[in-house]
Amino acid sequence: MPKDVILTPEGLSKLQEELELLSTTKRREVAQRIKEAREFGDIAENSEYDDAKNEQAMLESRIAQLQEKLRLATVIDSNDLSTDVVQIGSVVHVKDEKTGKSVKYTIVGSAEANPEEAKLSNESPVGRALIGRKRNDIVAVRVPRGPARKLKITKIDVGLK
Repeated sequence: MPKDVILTPEGLSKLQEELELLSTTKRREVAQRIKEAREFGDIAENSEYDDAKNEQAMLESRIAQLQEKLRLATVIDSNDLSTDVVQIGSVVHVKDEKTGKSVKYTIVGSAEANPEEAKLSNESPVGRALIGRKRNDIVAVRVPRGPARKLKITKIDVGLK
């Protein structure tokens, strides 16, 4: 059973751009590689041909994944967001109670999650703990290693433009 894909407008446009690039430019490039590899002769023992066919299979698989994500996508409307409670699309400012370190996270759907950009999935331990909470709430987050972290929500912003 496929799960819903929750996207911000920015995430939707990134997936659409990737799909457009893969289904036009990249498809043509792979088709050209296959054509050139065929010209080397016998395809039974032709590693260039095998590589190009494998690349084509991976490309088509990624295109199918993107099409499925876009078909199932629910796009968050910034008008539906508030600064009262944490939800997908919120930018949450938290302070670690133990270290005193402040961090800002954007809560997004799993399709857009990127911890390096502080974009946390609503399904991640921290994202799940923050969803539905309010300013000044203290949430305990279980982490894979070590004791649970206690985070205090100091501010909630609307992250979408």
